[in-house]
Amino acid sequence: MTDYIVRATAANNQIRAFAATTREMVETAREHHGTSPVATAALGRLLTAGAMMGSMMKNDTDMLTLQVRGDGPLGGITVTADSQGNAKGYVLNPEAMMPPKNGKLDVGGAVGIGLLNVIKDMGLKEPYVGQTILVTSEIAEDLTYYFANSEQVPSSVGLGVLMEKDNKVKCAGGFIIQLMPFAEDKTIDQLEENLKRVTSVTELLDKGYTPEQLLEELLGNLGLEITDTMPTRFYCNCSKERVEQAVVSIGRKEIQEMIDEGKDIEVKCHFCNTAYTYTIEELKDIIKRSK
Repeated sequence: MTDYIVRATAANNQIRAFAATTREMVETAREHHGTSPVATAALGRLLTAGAMMGSMMKNDTDMLTLQVRGDGPLGGITVTADSQGNAKGYVLNPEAMMPPKNGKLDVGGAVGIGLLNVIKDMGLKEPYVGQTILVTSEIAEDLTYYFANSEQVPSSVGLGVLMEKDNKVKCAGGFIIQLMPFAEDKTIDQLEENLKRVTSVTELLDKGYTPEQLLEELLGNLGLEITDTMPTRFYCNCSKERVEQAVVSIGRKEIQEMIDEGKDIEVKCHFCNTAYTYTIEELKDIIKRSK
């Protein structure tokens, strides 16, 4: 399995950690949406974070949604993930471009100033919704800020996507490291020292680091223990039947107008860009069923 998430603990359970490699996931997203390099990098970072954060949830039916809404050319990014390592997402303006900044893709500039929403649907009456401002709009720092402020969990998030010259994804992945409430000062000091050494996630991924090696680099001297691994992938559970619900929501009057025009309609799934065609006869059936 090339894309997978590793879950681990360290320092006698004072630290919990997650790391993932996600090249295939991000490349699949790029192929589905035809994203520009900077859009691929932004979406890839959020997909990677979503997959790891989804794996933190307890129940099979739990769902996580991450929304980044900024005033930059990308418009916004939405990612949904479950607890089994499946993630999907899209960018509002997938073809948006941004000149490089210091020789790198300017994700922060492409996202712009705005908000991060974290929505967790855990089968309760109301989903949990956390919201923070985008601190740098580079996504990793914004999630670090979210964890500290909305969940009161001191965390460090590192995310990276590196592109090839032909705009395919060369490597992608990241980590989330979190301190438990009972973490001792010496553990915190050592972790901070370790984090200072890792200046670039993409640099390590480009060297071929696995999730285990990423965590070894960050927590090796703190008694790292791998607890489990799980595959992760870009996966959309849309179907013609599910997308039909979106058609129904347009309203009977509008559907009737489409029938009167005498043309088949095409509806695309936001998350994976798959197109579903509905013929005039199918639209008539939808109207009958929606009575």
